[in-house]
Amino acid sequence: MRTHTKDKPYECEFCQTALATGSDLKRHIKTHTKEKPYTCQLCQKSFAHYCHLKRHMRTHTGEKTYKCQLCQKSYTEGGALKVHIRTHTGHKPYICQICQKSFAHGCGLKRHMRTHTGDKPYKCQLCQKSFAESGALKVHMRTHTGEKLYKCQLCQKSFAQRCHLKTHLRTHTGDKPYKCQLCQKSFAEGGGLKVHMRAHTGEKPYKCQLCQKSFTHGGGLKTHMRTHTGEKPYLCEVCNKIFNRLDYLNKHRRTHATKKHSTCNKLYVKSGSLAKQCKHHARVQTHDLIMESESIANVSHHGIPFLKKLFGCGICDAMFDIEEEFQEHCSSHGYSDLTTFVVDLL
Repeated sequence: MRTHTKDKPYECEFCQTALATGSDLKRHIKTHTKEKPYTCQLCQKSFAHYCHLKRHMRTHTGEKTYKCQLCQKSYTEGGALKVHIRTHTGHKPYICQICQKSFAHGCGLKRHMRTHTGDKPYKCQLCQKSFAESGALKVHMRTHTGEKLYKCQLCQKSFAQRCHLKTHLRTHTGDKPYKCQLCQKSFAEGGGLKVHMRAHTGEKPYKCQLCQKSFTHGGGLKTHMRTHTGEKPYLCEVCNKIFNRLDYLNKHRRTHATKKHSTCNKLYVKSGSLAKQCKHHARVQTHDLIMESESIANVSHHGIPFLKKLFGCGICDAMFDIEEEFQEHCSSHGYSDLTTFVVDLL
């Protein structure tokens, strides 16, 4: 009858919580005394309640007695099945009182609340960086260990995160699922589209605190800061001259390169000069172009257009003939989309 009258005559001597039955009180008292009389004979783990031990034993036996009647998926606990059923019904009973976002289970709401409170309880013991979720800390630890679990089966490149591998695979498939609704340009990564949109909005969120100059992406600000600090991290291995930008170093490297035309044996320092000479001989007869450096690549015979492999940026339309220089440029935008163009220099 107490279930109807809500009479709770049994009171906890520790916290004054009222309970309906003596057995309820007995179970509750164990939360204070920490008594755990039920021990697993397989792993020696102890429990305060027999039902908890019974549920634990299923982790050893593999028994999953709770089955979903809609998809036949099985669970060791009734509570897990109850939460699973919500994936079919769409029921989300846990509601954030701040933004009204709903969740299927309590832990999802608890995790979400940290976006409002700023709480980051998971701390890296190596660098003291904190995270709102344990999974984020686990992924972060790989930056210290160098662990890369996810490998591309096409080129064997490895990644620390599954999402990075997924993005990388688009360089093989050519898939670009993120499309700009204003100009229909497509991108392999959401970050690439986000940065691209600033070309339409004019937004420049990265501001130099020394001269107030603004940039559309963090890489641009990072490169700019070297004009203030004087940092020049790029060294020419031939003459030891240093530069503050990789593209400046690569342009300089070409001054050391030697390019010779196979017909007239003239030497050229600039790619453009050699290209003009190729034009001169193109209509006379077909010749092979001898290259004594890698500064010009993918050149065919003079009887067809002078072709050159270029790497084109999908955001700002800049093009590069050196892949290393192109990759750094892409990282300045915050993405790694690689598009190859072939251009006719004749």
